[in-house]
Amino acid sequence: MSQKRFCISVIAFLSITVAVVGARYSFGQSNDEAAVRDALLKSATSFEKNDMAAATQVWANDESLTVFESGHANYGWADYRDHHLGPEMKETQNTKYSFSDVKIHVSGNTAWATMKYSIAADVGEAGKTRHVEGAGLATAVLEKRDGQWRIVHWHSSAPRRAPTATPTPAVKP
Repeated sequence: MSQKRFCISVIAFLSITVAVVGARYSFGQSNDEAAVRDALLKSATSFEKNDMAAATQVWANDESLTVFESGHANYGWADYRDHHLGPEMKETQNTKYSFSDVKIHVSGNTAWATMKYSIAADVGEAGKTRHVEGAGLATAVLEKRDGQWRIVHWHSSAPRRAPTATPTPAVKP
């Protein structure tokens, strides 16, 4: 084989190798991004259906979990499940919960996502419900544990409500 042919063969081999390795890396990243998105959607669906068993499959079920929502903090799965998620699920019906403008970043076994959320639900006991709607921003941090993406941190906030106007007292002349 001539030296020129050998060089062309090596360059072709290296080009194919780089393309295949690059494709595998990109494919793995997009698969992880899709899996993260799926975990977030499963979380939203579990809340819509008041399905604690489904929520358990996508949230970290240990003390590493932190949730910051509306100025309140939950530390650990048991705290979040028993004092936040569970009570909310019990008092909401006809829930619609969705995400938009989701941006996902994956780095190894860690991922973070930012998104907008909107929620609507009937809150209260049968016969005494009121309809509520809300929207805001959220950040989720996920870890890949045993091949599954789990939410380990959640932080959401809603826009401040405008203060209620207070009537000004009439000034007497």
